[in-house]
Amino acid sequence: MGKTDRCVVRNKAYRKAGLGIRERHNERKNSGYANTDIDRARAALNVHFKRCEGSYAETFERMVENGTISTRGLKQDAKVVDEMVFDVNSAYFERNGGYAYAKRFFEEAYRLAVKEAGGEEYILSAVMHADERNRALSEQLGRDIYHYHLHVVYVPVVEKEVKWTKRCKDPALVGTTKEVIHQVSHSKKWASEKALDKEGNIQRDENGKALLINAYSLLQDRFFEHMQAAGFKDFERGERGSTAAHLGVLEYKIKQDKERLAGLAGDVADKEEQAAALDKTLKQKGKQLAGLDKQLTVTEKASAMYSELERMGKKNLWGHMELLPEEFKKLLTLAKSGLASQGKLLELQRQLTEAVKGLEIYRTRWQDLKGRTKDYMELERLHPEQTRKALESLKRLEPETSAPTQSPKRKRQQER
Repeated sequence: MGKTDRCVVRNKAYRKAGLGIRERHNERKNSGYANTDIDRARAALNVHFKRCEGSYAETFERMVENGTISTRGLKQDAKVVDEMVFDVNSAYFERNGGYAYAKRFFEEAYRLAVKEAGGEEYILSAVMHADERNRALSEQLGRDIYHYHLHVVYVPVVEKEVKWTKRCKDPALVGTTKEVIHQVSHSKKWASEKALDKEGNIQRDENGKALLINAYSLLQDRFFEHMQAAGFKDFERGERGSTAAHLGVLEYKIKQDKERLAGLAGDVADKEEQAAALDKTLKQKGKQLAGLDKQLTVTEKASAMYSELERMGKKNLWGHMELLPEEFKKLLTLAKSGLASQGKLLELQRQLTEAVKGLEIYRTRWQDLKGRTKDYMELERLHPEQTRKALESLKRLEPETSAPTQSPKRKRQQER
């Protein structure tokens, strides 16, 4: 336990397409994990300081709809959700009271997270994990030691003033503030700041260019200072620019990439199974459509025959229609069946419309399915060798799945 304890806070941005993987990991919705140090029996010990009502993606869209946030001007693939991870060495908590102490520590860290996010209304979820075993320290001490840390998922927003333009009918309003919106913007939220001296003047280099301070470095300062002021002592701020600090961030990113790859592998397996089911459904719908079309054609031919029968007979001197006995008998028989056929024709037309509509829905789902796996395909294209090795290692592990329930067929395959 001679290692210096240091506090660290990391921040990472995600696109909407990547929220599902983060949600399943943070909220423990997977049925299995590539990280074998996660003890699923301790999941109930994880502490939520704020629970997400619905999925991360659904909550984000609801915030847009009710005006809490604005995505005006954002690109389709923009990074719209951030995650802060607050962390200190496992040994620090072990020396100071373990689980109970960690809950108090991260409850205070969550108060800082609310300030950093700009308000609790912008936070989707905040959960302290208490179920990840620290393997190295556990082996060193000969007993299970757990790595406590806090995940805070939030929407990065900045206040933006919208001005009245020249299109405004009142010239006096042009250039004045029309409204203030909370714009989603990761880059503006975490833009580097100009370095100031003690007198508040901007510091510049030898060429006169303003010196900038990394926004995440300032976040590290605020985390350390906030926790010290709250009475949590005996740890240091992560060293600025040190190899150890950089290695910690690198290890964290590698861990996240492994979790992401494992999640994608599970998603691909699920999507392949869903694709097979959708393909089968499409074929069935195609056959059903062909059958309905055939029935409709037959019914339309019968309708044409009825039209021809209407021209049967001749008018007499008094303007009345006269039919031959055989014509009258034939007409009477067809009239009775025609009444039934008319109702059947309307029903067939309705079924045909529903079938066409259903076919379009399944085609849309198929296209959506192909889009969801594009991240995995891109990863495989950019890093084919690393992806192949990762997938080979994942074959020996239980894959992460995207849904808490599985089909009986898939469950039997996993049990083997």
